[in-house]
Amino acid sequence: MDTALPPRPDHGHWKTLYRAAITEKNKSVIPQKVSAAEQALLARGRELFYNGGTREEQESLEDALYALRAFRSAWEHAEAEVTGTAVKSAAA
Repeated sequence: MDTALPPRPDHGHWKTLYRAAITEKNKSVIPQKVSAAEQALLARGRELFYNGGTREEQESLEDALYALRAFRSAWEHAEAEVTGTAVKSAAA
């Protein structure tokens, strides 16, 4: 009889990806790291929505997602200035 518990999901994985994205120095991988962090944040948000969670973690997720989107926007605008290309607005 196997009494081992199934592996517990790492609910803090989004934090690792978030920190990696906002501290990345290599400009060529920033977009991928930001996207990976956003996906992890959204997945954890869905888990909390359906399974419950602490209000503290929900607020942390919201803050991190807001910060990532601001970081992405600032990075895209800075890159556009360097390359001389226009940035498409998400609201457009």
